[in-house]
Amino acid sequence: MAASELYTKFARVWIPDPEEVWKSAELLKDYKPGDKVLLLHLEEGKDLEYRLDPKTKELPHLRNPDILVGENDLTALSYLHEPAVLHNLRVRFIDSKLIYTYCGIVLVAINPYEQLPIYGEDIINAYSGQNMGDMDPHIFAVAEEAYKQMARDERNQSIIVSGESGAGKTVSAKYAMRYFATVSGSASEANVEEKVLASNPIMESIGNAKTTRNDNSSRFGKYIEIGFDKRYRIIGANMRTYLLEKSRVVFQAEEERNYHIFYQLCASAKLPEFKMLRLGNANNFHYTNQGGSPVIEGVDDTKEMAHTRQACTLLGISESYQMGIFRILAGILHLGNVAFISRDSDSCTIPPKHEPLSIFSDLMGVDYEEMCHWLCHRKLATTTETYIKPISKLQATNARDALAKHIYAKLFSWIVDHVNQALHSAVKQHSFIGVLDIYGFETFEINSFEQFCINYANEKLQQQFNMHVFKLEQEEYMKEQIPWTLIDFYDNQPCINLIESKLGILDLLDEECKMPKGTDDTWAQKLYNTHLNKCALFEKPRLSNKAFIIQHFADKVEYQCEGFLEKNKDTVFEEQIKVLKSSKFKMLPELFQDDEKAISPTSATSSGRTPLTRIPAKPTKGRPGQTAKEHKKTVGHQFRNSLHLLMETLNATTPHYVRCIKPNDFKFPFTFDEKRAVQQLRACGVLETIRISAAGFPSRWTYQEFFSRYRVLMKQKDVLSDRKQTCKNVLEKLILDKDKYQFGKTKIFFRAGQVAYLEKLRADKLRAACIRIQKTIRGWLLRKKYLRMRKAAITVQRYVRGYQARCYTKFLRRTKAATIIQKYWRMYIVRRRYKIRRSATIVLQSYLRGYLARNRYRKMLREHKAVIIQKWVRGWLARTHYKRSMHAIIYLQCCFRRMMAKRELKKLKIEARSVERYKKLHIGMENKIMQLQRKVDEQNKDYKCLMEKLTNLEGIYNSETEKLRSDLERLQLSEEEAKIATGRVLSLQEEIAKLRKDLEQTQSEKKSIEECADRYKQETEQLVSNLKEENTLLKQEKEALNHLIVEQAKEMTETMEKKLVEETKQLELDLNDERLRYQNLLNEFSRLEERYDDLKEEMTLMGNVPKPGHKRTDSTHSSNESEYTFSSEIAETEDMPLRTEEPSEKKVPLDMSLFLKLQKRVTELEQEKQVMQDELDRKEEQMLRSKAKEEERPQIRGAELEYESLKRQELESENKKLKNELNELRKALSEKSAPEVTAPGAPAYRVLMEQLTSVSEELDVRKEEVLILRSQLVSQKEAIQPKDDKNTMTDSTILLEDVQKMKDKGEIAQAYIGLKETNRLLESQLQSQKRSHENEAEALRGEIQSLKEENNRQQQLLAQNLQLPPEARIEASLQHEITRLTNENLYFEELYADDPKKYQSYRISLYKRMIDLMEQLEKQDKTVRKLKKQLKVFAKKIGELEVGQMENISPGQIIDEPIRPVNIPRKEKDFQGMLEYKKEDEQKLVKNLILELKPRGVAVNLIPGLPAYILFMCVRHADYLNDDQKVRSLLTSTINSIKKVLKKRGDDFETVSFWLSNTCRFLHCLKQYSGEEGFMKHNTSRQNEHCLTNFDLAEYRQVLSDLAIQIYQQLVRVLENILQPMIVSGMLEHETIQGVSGVKPTGLRKRTSSIADEGTYTLDSILRQLNSFHSVLCQHGMDPELIKQVVKQMFYIVGAVTLNNLLLRKDMCSWSKGMQIRYNVSQLEEWLRDKNLMTSGAKETLEPLIQAAQLLQVKKKTDDDAEAICSMCSALTTAQIVKVLNLYTPVNEFEERVSVSFIRTIQMRLRDRKDSPQLLMDAKHIFPVTFPFNPSSLALETIQIPASLGLGFISRV
Repeated sequence: MAASELYTKFARVWIPDPEEVWKSAELLKDYKPGDKVLLLHLEEGKDLEYRLDPKTKELPHLRNPDILVGENDLTALSYLHEPAVLHNLRVRFIDSKLIYTYCGIVLVAINPYEQLPIYGEDIINAYSGQNMGDMDPHIFAVAEEAYKQMARDERNQSIIVSGESGAGKTVSAKYAMRYFATVSGSASEANVEEKVLASNPIMESIGNAKTTRNDNSSRFGKYIEIGFDKRYRIIGANMRTYLLEKSRVVFQAEEERNYHIFYQLCASAKLPEFKMLRLGNANNFHYTNQGGSPVIEGVDDTKEMAHTRQACTLLGISESYQMGIFRILAGILHLGNVAFISRDSDSCTIPPKHEPLSIFSDLMGVDYEEMCHWLCHRKLATTTETYIKPISKLQATNARDALAKHIYAKLFSWIVDHVNQALHSAVKQHSFIGVLDIYGFETFEINSFEQFCINYANEKLQQQFNMHVFKLEQEEYMKEQIPWTLIDFYDNQPCINLIESKLGILDLLDEECKMPKGTDDTWAQKLYNTHLNKCALFEKPRLSNKAFIIQHFADKVEYQCEGFLEKNKDTVFEEQIKVLKSSKFKMLPELFQDDEKAISPTSATSSGRTPLTRIPAKPTKGRPGQTAKEHKKTVGHQFRNSLHLLMETLNATTPHYVRCIKPNDFKFPFTFDEKRAVQQLRACGVLETIRISAAGFPSRWTYQEFFSRYRVLMKQKDVLSDRKQTCKNVLEKLILDKDKYQFGKTKIFFRAGQVAYLEKLRADKLRAACIRIQKTIRGWLLRKKYLRMRKAAITVQRYVRGYQARCYTKFLRRTKAATIIQKYWRMYIVRRRYKIRRSATIVLQSYLRGYLARNRYRKMLREHKAVIIQKWVRGWLARTHYKRSMHAIIYLQCCFRRMMAKRELKKLKIEARSVERYKKLHIGMENKIMQLQRKVDEQNKDYKCLMEKLTNLEGIYNSETEKLRSDLERLQLSEEEAKIATGRVLSLQEEIAKLRKDLEQTQSEKKSIEECADRYKQETEQLVSNLKEENTLLKQEKEALNHLIVEQAKEMTETMEKKLVEETKQLELDLNDERLRYQNLLNEFSRLEERYDDLKEEMTLMGNVPKPGHKRTDSTHSSNESEYTFSSEIAETEDMPLRTEEPSEKKVPLDMSLFLKLQKRVTELEQEKQVMQDELDRKEEQMLRSKAKEEERPQIRGAELEYESLKRQELESENKKLKNELNELRKALSEKSAPEVTAPGAPAYRVLMEQLTSVSEELDVRKEEVLILRSQLVSQKEAIQPKDDKNTMTDSTILLEDVQKMKDKGEIAQAYIGLKETNRLLESQLQSQKRSHENEAEALRGEIQSLKEENNRQQQLLAQNLQLPPEARIEASLQHEITRLTNENLYFEELYADDPKKYQSYRISLYKRMIDLMEQLEKQDKTVRKLKKQLKVFAKKIGELEVGQMENISPGQIIDEPIRPVNIPRKEKDFQGMLEYKKEDEQKLVKNLILELKPRGVAVNLIPGLPAYILFMCVRHADYLNDDQKVRSLLTSTINSIKKVLKKRGDDFETVSFWLSNTCRFLHCLKQYSGEEGFMKHNTSRQNEHCLTNFDLAEYRQVLSDLAIQIYQQLVRVLENILQPMIVSGMLEHETIQGVSGVKPTGLRKRTSSIADEGTYTLDSILRQLNSFHSVLCQHGMDPELIKQVVKQMFYIVGAVTLNNLLLRKDMCSWSKGMQIRYNVSQLEEWLRDKNLMTSGAKETLEPLIQAAQLLQVKKKTDDDAEAICSMCSALTTAQIVKVLNLYTPVNEFEERVSVSFIRTIQMRLRDRKDSPQLLMDAKHIFPVTFPFNPSSLALETIQIPASLGLGFISRV
């Protein structure tokens, strides 16, 4: 169809834009021929009228369909033009983060300015061996293609890497070299790569500089040839350099720097070794301060200098040469500071004693005056005379700069020469791959000679590129037998002719340089006169007469003529060079040796960039006459020759192109500047490639791919069996113009735009089909919806009507119920109201009556109380008045009676004084006396009576007096009470008054209180309500907290369970890692062992024939010992009989071997003695150090030391005794060498037997002594505990010093009190310590006593043991030791029952002692076993000697000889499950059973594991005979034979599987019949009788386990090699579900078709292979657990390889492919179910692949989708998830791409996930294998040996 027909409504086009270069727009109406304006709608939402060019009337470029955007190959685009290429690169770079894209044969690499994880060794392995179109674009794919073509076509290859400064050329070249080094497989590849990469720091320091575009710009180009040998392994490399920019040494533009090395030297000037260079800041030198930017941000020049020096050392440049290089570079800097002073216009001079020149002369070792002279003068030579002419200041400055550039160029060449010498290889080179790292096209504001040379070189490279592309196109057309039509492409030969032809620019430049007065202006005029208006590619600027313009293939470039002549001539005065050659500095003349020979382009210099060619390792000698002639060659001429040599090299190789693009000038990561990208695409030839492809038939499809893609456009009748004819018929109907396509042999060729048209037809057809399907589906859905709604409406109506009826019935019932309720309710209300009133009335009456009664009662009570008070008051008043009256009366009576008595007394006193009275009284005195006498008598009588009465009365009186007194007291008390009562009454009255007042106050207060109470009540109620609310809230919070606590408890439980599970998993992972490391080491060892065997075989073939008579014994066992870490003691002693075995006629070597063994045993005992003595010395030192601290225990310590020294002396004496016995044996052996020496009864024989007996006894004794000594040492260690006794003394001394310092009495008193307390504390501490010491001493005495008793008991036991047979001694001693330890444990448990810490420390020491005892016991047991084996060997040998000697002895002599017991084996009647064979038949047994047994033949019909059973039964018989040599020989031969079989037929799966099964069965038999309890649980009683009795083969079990691991790893490798070719084709490429995934258009690099052709693998192929593997494994009787591990490994390989290819193939990341993968995985899972292998863990290994397939199918738009993806893809790493999302590509227009924002959301959500940054899975990973014990139920005695095995020489026992 016509192109204009595609410009319909909604068609998208590209229009030019000044900012974005190209902008996308959409047509708003159809285009009709003749329209001058297109109505467009921009993506920003604006409408635009786009006017067509009235002259050309070219329509804007059409935009490709979205499904073609982001293609790996630009040539796959339907529309090939600049905007399509730019848009495709931008989408891949920005959206998909893909930096590589194919453009036909060119790899476009965009610098991401970010480190990407796509260069690891796993990526290299993924690309290795793959076709270039089968994987996503990558530098590794280009390198693999070059490597493959070199090996396949036997042709050298070249990889041409070009681009601007900062585009990543050097990095791309480095990765290509790394790929070659990794895949070449040689032993020295890493060294070569390291050397090549080690050259980078020094080459960057001397060849890189900071420019305005790049901080580390390479100012030279290089071509590295990597050499390979015939096996295509790297053997060496060679480097050529081009275009060194010398002018940078003397001049730098603004914001630029000189070469890095100068700034590194200045930064390191303070180093001691650099002080002689006399450097300083870089701003102090003219050659480093012109750019004004001496520092690069983020770069430390000091560290870079250290890297440079380290690189020099790696490249073989010695320290002296390095210092020489630095001296020359420092000299250049000082030379730049040399200043000139003008004398006149034609001469100049240097100031006297000029410091820069003086330093330069000192560093260079030249004469100052001579250099000063020739810097200001030059020599002119004519035919007759020589003149010395002064030069002007300008000329001198130019000459100085030319000299500096010349020196630097020579130094650069010298360093490159040494790099090549370091990379040179002595092996002959078979082929090479060259990597060219060179500048791309350059154009600046000011372009000079340097840019001219660079662009000239790019013109040549572009011409070679165009011719190569044209050639490939021609070959493709001829191959497909398509009519070849000449394609018009840009030929830049005219531009090349303009530059290099006769009278071209270079020719005119050379001619002008030869002119004496030639200038840049005259050269420019010649250019104008020669080429202006004659050559269309040459132009003259309008405003300049000193510039010219050349139309290059990329762009027009204007060159300034100024400096062209000077840079081309590169004038260096010969006299200056001669001065440098005469230098005393040896290295400097070495740089200029090439000046005397033919100067190659490498050593030639230019003021611009040095064109360098290949530098030979050894310089070639040139002809003398040739030197002067070639020295006159200009720089342009040399560069042209160098370029021709490079083009010859490239033309002789197959080129591969890498174009590096710089996306922006600011080094922002993943930022794309369209303007800069377009400039570089135009300059690097990518668009030219597109144009060449677009000129022909750019789109190419195979017939099968076309049929699969466009099957929807065909009708059923159009589909024929012949796909080619079908495609022809369809295309003739779809595309009427036959010129738009061509039918090739295998492909269909389309012109540009036709694929887009077909895609449009396909999309329209699919859209119409979708609409029809949608119409049908929507109608069906609506009908279903209507029926569903109708049915629902009827149901709703039925239920509504029923509901209404029920509601009406309910209403009637409620109405009746309400009437009844109202009746009863009203009655209830009235009755309740009556009851309330009645009860209220009764209550009121009761309260009123009670109130009246209470008032009446109170009144009566008051009256009664008043009467009582009145009564008591009146009575008290009456009594008071009576008492007062009585008291007054009595008082008056007393006064009157006293007055009367006084009067009477006075009368009596007067009468007594008168005589008369006396006389009167005396008259009748006598009578009276008599009367009185009588009266006296009477009175006496009366008196007595009265006295009696009186006494009675007195008693009565006293009692009455007491009564009265008591009454008086009572009255007095009552009186006082009355007084108190009266006072009380008064006080009560006062109190009543007060109370009244208080009552009034109280009433007032009561009112206020009541008011406050009311307020408080209200507040309290409010508070209570608030509290209730708070309480409810708190209850709710409590419930919430309880719920939260429960949830947290559950969460904590779950987290703990998860942590436990995770820890368990982590432990399992750690165990698997350790197991994997061990098995990897084992694998590496087996590989090294195979390598060693190969080398050994080669050496055997190369060596001489061994001497006759010498028979080498089997050394395999010794190698196995080194391999499997056998014990040195056992290995040496067990191997000794094998090594010393000789024919039976030689008897002396037998005794010599015994002698050597005994000597070895003596040395071992000496070593043990030395170890024990060292330990004792160490303990003595510890005791001496602790003795100074503990002075209270000298006796105990002395006793222990004496005991230990005694033991040591005993050991020494016993050692001497052994030595003496050995000497006796030596003497006995040296006396005679006849056969009688070893005969029974001979002296030597008796001495031998005695020595052996004594050795066994000594071992037991030594064992007991060691045990006792160890126990003593341990107890001593526990006893020696340094006490902290110094603290109290130091504290007291400190207190005394403080007392001396105190001056205040109070302080002294307080200190005295404190000191007393301290003294008390010290006394208590001393007493406690004393008690503890006494207790310890007592305990130690008891321990010593117990040890003495134990010693005596041990001596008795030892004496008893010596009397026992040797077999029972060890058991008895062990039993005694256990009994002793048990008693001791019980004793100490009782002793330390109160102190758990002491008991714990004692238990720890006891455990240590037990461990030591077990070690000693194990060692002694091994020694005993060794001696037993030696005794058996000797007994066997002696028995043979006895048989030989008995023939020569008479019967009498036989009777005289003592009869020795002979062990006669018991004859078994039943078959015991053993096989007997002769020693000489061992090799035959191994040959028939292992070496020549074929699993596919005889082994198919055998019992599974029969060879293993036979071998074990042979081992059982050897064990039954107690023949250790036979056991060892058989096992060693078996292991070596299995290894030989696997080495010979290791690629055969059945063989490897068969011997893996038999090795495991043999290992299980050794475990099952070992006699160990753990392996005997499942045995029958008969099987337990068949256990081994004499030998412990645990070490051989380890050997067999390691062998099984090696076989398993070999089996996995065989599986991998078989499955590897099937996986990608079967799991990814093949369409299991036909028609789901459509094939997209592909470019020049075709992928493998996804349609199953003949010979391609499908999923069924994989399943058939899995079935084959499983049936073979089951047929060979492999353990089920091992089968599960093999299946798990197979599925891991399938999943890893599939996922890795998916991550590296953009075309596979689509929704339909995800569906295919999930279906394929489901088929694999179904296979697992059929085989009952779901528990093998194989399904889990496919989890990453399953999740990747799900990721391709899930929705990828919203945040919820991102969350779902993050939770779903737990088995994928972050890098893998992002990679899949970036690679996701829609196959149909109905799919959408993943947005960049969504990918960033995923990255943000996964940023905290800690997983591996590695992108690909390790497909070579092998899971660690385990061999669970699997006992056999097969009885050994029932096994029958088939005759087909050829084992007739074996007999059943």
